[in-house]
Amino acid sequence: MNIYDCSILLVDDNEELARMTVSILKRSGYETVEWARDCREAMEKLEPELPRLVILDIMLPDGDGFTLFRKIRERTQAPILFLSARDQDNDRLLGLGLGADDYITKPFLPQELALRVGAVLKRSYAALFMPHQEEKVLVLGERKVSLDNAVVTWKDQSAALTAKELLLLKKLNANRGNIVTFDALCQAAWNDSYYGYENTLMVHIRHLREKLEEDPSHPYWILTARGLGYRLRL
Repeated sequence: MNIYDCSILLVDDNEELARMTVSILKRSGYETVEWARDCREAMEKLEPELPRLVILDIMLPDGDGFTLFRKIRERTQAPILFLSARDQDNDRLLGLGLGADDYITKPFLPQELALRVGAVLKRSYAALFMPHQEEKVLVLGERKVSLDNAVVTWKDQSAALTAKELLLLKKLNANRGNIVTFDALCQAAWNDSYYGYENTLMVHIRHLREKLEEDPSHPYWILTARGLGYRLRL
C-alpha cells in the first residue's frame, strides 16, 4: 500500500474551490477523493467505507467545521485537516486543540496542499507503508498500547489514539524515564516550536492520560515536570 491508495473526503461548500482542490489532489496521485458540500452530506459519505483522511472547511451552510470534527471523530480516528479562510489564531488553536492534524489557510499553494496531505498520511499510517515487522507493544500496567495500530487495550475495553497522541507517546517512550521538553514534544508532533502550541499540547496530553491512566486526574505514567515538560515513568 502507498499513500495514494488512501481515500480522502473533502468538505467545502465553495464549489469552485472544492473542484480545484479535488483536481489538485488527483493530479498529485490520489485516486479516491470524495467531495461533500455540507455537514449532512459529509456524514452520509462516511458510509459505507470510512475515508483515510478528512479535509474540513470551517464555515459550512448547515453548521461549522469544529462541530463536524467532533461528530466525525466519534466515527473514525482518521487524520483530519482544516482548510479555511479563517486565519485568526483563536480558530487555528481551537482546531489544533480539538486534535486536528493540520490547519491550512486559504488561499494556499497547490503544491503546499499536496505536500501537507502527504505528510499527514505518512505520519498517521507509517506502519502501513513499511515492510511487515513484529508489532511493537508498550505495556503500562494493565494497559497495552500497540504502537503500530495506535490502539490501547485493557480488560475488555479498548481506545484508539489519534495520530498526534501516538506521535507524542512515541516521543515520550523513546526517552522513557527522562524529561522530554515541551519544545521537543511539539517538534515531534507538529514539527514546530512550543510557542503557540501551549494549550494544544496540554489538551493532547490530557487526552492521552484519559486513555492510559487509571485515574487521569492523578496520573501515574505520564508525569509533569513543572516548567520543563513531561516524562513517561519507567
